[in-house]
Amino acid sequence: MPTCAFLTITDLSDFVSDDDLAVDLLRKSGWRVDFIPWDQPAGWSRYDLVVIRTTWDYHERPSEFLNALDKIDQSPARLLNSLALVRWNLDKRYLLHLERKQVPIVPTRYGARLNDIDELLALFTAFETHEIILKPPVNVNAFNTFRLHRTGLEAHWPRLSQLFGAAPYLAQPFMPYILNEGEFSLIYFDGRFSHAILKTPAAGDFRVQEEHGGVITAVEAGEALRHVARRALDSLDEIPLYARLDLVRHTGDDFRIMEFELIEPSLYLRMHPDAPRRFSEALQAALLRP
Repeated sequence: MPTCAFLTITDLSDFVSDDDLAVDLLRKSGWRVDFIPWDQPAGWSRYDLVVIRTTWDYHERPSEFLNALDKIDQSPARLLNSLALVRWNLDKRYLLHLERKQVPIVPTRYGARLNDIDELLALFTAFETHEIILKPPVNVNAFNTFRLHRTGLEAHWPRLSQLFGAAPYLAQPFMPYILNEGEFSLIYFDGRFSHAILKTPAAGDFRVQEEHGGVITAVEAGEALRHVARRALDSLDEIPLYARLDLVRHTGDDFRIMEFELIEPSLYLRMHPDAPRRFSEALQAALLRP
């Protein structure tokens, strides 16, 4: 009997997950699948595969998270996605790596700390915009993510200096198509395209996650979207079991990658009738690989 553990968190009540759709298919195929919180000890040698899934609090304890994955990686179980991919993807400075490989991204700047409000103002000048997004480089579910306008920064500065005065940050220009159109997510299993969705924010918000009121719609991914996503996938040194590319329109058919999710992305399996089967088949194929 194949055995598999899905890593999760203790309480998912505040989140939306549909991994059960694939797990049900695996169990019907004779698999044993357990959901195990990533920060609880377990006998990993009991499992053939350990799959990182809904570990949506790792950003609060990234070192502890990596240590837990390292223990799994040293066991006989196969960790998916791989620890190497997780280490690369944990910090959103991977966007700068993609940019160096000529993959189109939303313009991104990294800072080791935000020294003063003048440094913050300089970001608006650098991006030639009146609005920016400021967030930590290790981030899940838009945690501590701010949409800032050039005017009125003084009101936000106490909070921003508290968060980023001694901690790193990523800054990006705010992309207006987030509000006008939304954010596209393309999901891949074993490097093959599965399905796509469009996430639109609730009225008055810019965050597209369901937990923040975002609306999810199944869409067809056009050639321009898939071309950019493929360039990002081809830049990797290995093919991930699962990947989600989040893209936003810049102008015309020019799409830019906002995030390249390889650790614990929502896979929106419920949004395409074949998605649960495709994910379960990718897992079965991983089991057979040496």
